[in-house]
Amino acid sequence: MIDKIEKFTDSTYFTNALKATLSAVFPVLLFSYLGYFEIGFNIALGAFLTYPSDIPSSLKHKIKGILFTAFLVSSINLLINLFYPYPWLFYPFFILLLFVLSMISVYGQRATIVSFSALLAVSLSFSHMHTGLEMIKYATLILSGGLFYLVISLIFHYTRPNRYAELQVAECIKLTSKYLKLRGDLWKIGADKKAIIEKQLHLQVELNTIHHNIRRVLIGKQFNSITSNQNRKMLIAFISLVEILELALSTAFDHDKLHKKFDDHPKVLSTYQNLAYNLASTLKQLSKNINNRTNYVSKHNLFKDLNALELAIAAYENDLGATAASEGVFMLTTMLEYAEKQIEKIKVIERTFTTATNTYDFKGKDKDLEKFLTPQYYPLSTFVQNLSFSSTIFRHSLRLTITIIIGGIIGKLLPFQNIYWILMTIIIIMRPGYGLTKQRSIQRALGTILGGVIAFSILSLTQNQILLSTLAITCMLLGLSFTQTNYTVSATFVTMYIVFLYGILTPNFVHVIQFRIIDTLTGALLAFLANHFLWPSWEYIKAPEYLEKAIAANRDYLNEIFAFYRNKGEVTISYRLARKNAFIEIGNLMASFQRMSQEPKSKQIKMTQVYKLTELNHSLLSSIASLGTYIQSHKTTPLSEAFTIVAKKSIKNLEEAIGYLKNEVYAQQNPITNEELANRFTELKNIRERELKEGNLIDEESFTLKMQEAQLVIEQLIWLTNLSERILKNTKLLML
Repeated sequence: MIDKIEKFTDSTYFTNALKATLSAVFPVLLFSYLGYFEIGFNIALGAFLTYPSDIPSSLKHKIKGILFTAFLVSSINLLINLFYPYPWLFYPFFILLLFVLSMISVYGQRATIVSFSALLAVSLSFSHMHTGLEMIKYATLILSGGLFYLVISLIFHYTRPNRYAELQVAECIKLTSKYLKLRGDLWKIGADKKAIIEKQLHLQVELNTIHHNIRRVLIGKQFNSITSNQNRKMLIAFISLVEILELALSTAFDHDKLHKKFDDHPKVLSTYQNLAYNLASTLKQLSKNINNRTNYVSKHNLFKDLNALELAIAAYENDLGATAASEGVFMLTTMLEYAEKQIEKIKVIERTFTTATNTYDFKGKDKDLEKFLTPQYYPLSTFVQNLSFSSTIFRHSLRLTITIIIGGIIGKLLPFQNIYWILMTIIIIMRPGYGLTKQRSIQRALGTILGGVIAFSILSLTQNQILLSTLAITCMLLGLSFTQTNYTVSATFVTMYIVFLYGILTPNFVHVIQFRIIDTLTGALLAFLANHFLWPSWEYIKAPEYLEKAIAANRDYLNEIFAFYRNKGEVTISYRLARKNAFIEIGNLMASFQRMSQEPKSKQIKMTQVYKLTELNHSLLSSIASLGTYIQSHKTTPLSEAFTIVAKKSIKNLEEAIGYLKNEVYAQQNPITNEELANRFTELKNIRERELKEGNLIDEESFTLKMQEAQLVIEQLIWLTNLSERILKNTKLLML
C-alpha cells in the first residue's frame, strides 16, 4: 500500500495537480488572512484556468503556452464584461467568440487545451459581472493568477528538471515490456493469435502517444541544453526503445506455420518463450527502478537464456537430423539473432541508467532529430480550410456553440440559480466523438451524485472550519490528480471539494448545492443529446480518411525501403520519418476503431471490415519493417528488375486502394498477372542461386543456408504482395 501511495504521489498527474492546488490555495489563504478573500479567490481562479495549458513540451514552449493562456482568459473576461450591457452587440459577439474559441482546436493538442481554458473562462465570466474599473481590476487579478501559476510551474521545473521526462521514459519502457510480453504469448501452444494482435494494436496507440510526449520534451531540450548529461541519457534510452519496438515489429513470422512445425517439440517453444518473457521482465523491472529511483540490479541472466535457446536448437537438430531440421533450425536461428539484438539494445538502456557517465555513441542518430517534432506553426489557412462540414472540429464547434446557447436559454427560462454552471458542465463534458462524451456524461453524473452523498454526510457530522478546509484542499488535489486516469473518481472528489467550499462560505449551503447538482445533471444531459443529434461525428464517416492515411503511410514507407535498396548507403532522414509516420497512422487507425466500438450498434457500420483493414495494415507495416531491417543488416544483391516489379506491384495495389477510399477511379497501368508474379519470384531465387555459385566457393551446408535465407526473403515479398492485395480487396468491399 505504501509503495502504491509513493508511486501515485510521484506520478506526473499528481505533480500537475499539486502545482494547480498550490497556485490556487496559496493566494486564498494569504489574502483571507489579510482580510481580502475575494482578491485571493480571483487570483486562484486565474491560476486554475491557466494550469491546463501546462502540457509536455520544451521549457520555451511551456512558458509561451502558459503566458498566452493567462492573457487570453483575462482578456476574454474583460471583453464579456465590456459587451454584456449591450444585448444587441453582446449576443452576436458571444456566439462568434464561442465558435472561434472552439475552432482553434484545429491547431493541435496545445491549441485544444487553450481552447478548453478559454471556454471555461467564458462560462465563469457569468458568475460575477463587473462594470467600470471593477472589470479591469477583476481581469487583472485573473491575469495575476495565471502568472502566479507560471512561477509555481517554473519552480517545480527547476526543482526536478528531468523528473517528468524520467517518468515518461519509465512508462514507455513499461509499455514496450508489455509489447514484448505479448510477442512471447504468441509462442504458447493454442495461443489466441487474434486476441493477442488486438492487444498489440491497443498498445500501439498508447506507445504512439507517449513517444510523441517524449519527443517534445527530450528533443526540444536536446537542442536547448546540449550539455545536459541526464537528458542525453534519456534520449539514448528513448532511441533504443523505438529500435526495440521496430525490431519486434519487423521480426514477424507466420505463427500458425511455426506451431505446426514445433508443437511436437515443446522444449524449443518453451525455451524461446522463457527468453521472450525475460526480455519483457527485464524492461519492466528497469521501469520500476526508474519510477522508484532505486538502484537497478538485473534479476535475469539474459545471456544464460540465450545459451539455453542455442542448446535447445542443437537438441532439435539432433533429434530430427540436419536435413529434416534445416528449415526449422534456420527459423529458430533467426529468432536467436533477433533476441541477441534485443538484448544488446536492452543493455544500452541498462547502462544509461546505471553508469555515472555516458560513453554511448549516437553514431549520427541525433542528427536532425528536431525534424521528428511536429512544427509549431499556426497558419490562418488551416482555420479557413476547416470551415466545412467535412471537418470534425467544425461540426464539434458548431454543436458546442448551439448547445451552450440552448443551455443558457434553459437557464434563463427555468428557475436555475446559476446558469454558468450548466455552461461549464457542457464545456467540460463535450468532446468531438460520441463515445467519449457519453462516457464522460455518465461518469460526471455518477461522480456528482456519489460526491454529493459523501460530502453531505460529512457536513452533517461536523462544521469545523479547519477540518472542512483541509478536506476541501485534499479533495481538490485528488480530483485534479485523477482527471486523466479515472474521471468518475475525479468528478467525485471535485464535487466533494465544491460542497465543502460552500459549507465553509455559505450558511445555506444545502440549498446552493442542490442547484449545483441539478445544474450539473442538466449540462451533462444536454451534452449527451447534442452529440447524438447535432451533426454527430460518427466514426464510420471518418474511417475511410484514417484508412487512407494509414495505407498512404505504409506505401511511403515501402517506397523509402525501395529507394534505400536501390541506393544503399546510410539510412536517410526521409526513411526514418516515413517509418515514424507509418507507426503513428496505424495507431491513429486503431484509435478510430476503438472510438467506433463505443458508439451505438446502429452506427457501427461495417465495423468488422474496418477492423479487418486495421489488422491488415498492421501486418503490412510489420512486413515492410521486416524487409527494411533485413536490407539494412544484410549484404543484399544489386536491385534486379524482378524485385522492382514485385515491389511496384504492392505499391500499385496500395495506390489503387487509396483511389477507392477517395472515390477516384484508379486503373493500374500494365497490371502484372499472378502467373507473371510467380515467375518473378522464381527469377529472384535463380538470381540468388547464380550469384552464390559465381562468387567465392562455399561448402554445401553454407550454400543451403544462404538459399534458405533467400527463400525466406522471397516468402516475405510474397506475404507483402498478398497483404497489399487483401487490403485492396477489403477496401473495395468497404466502399461498396
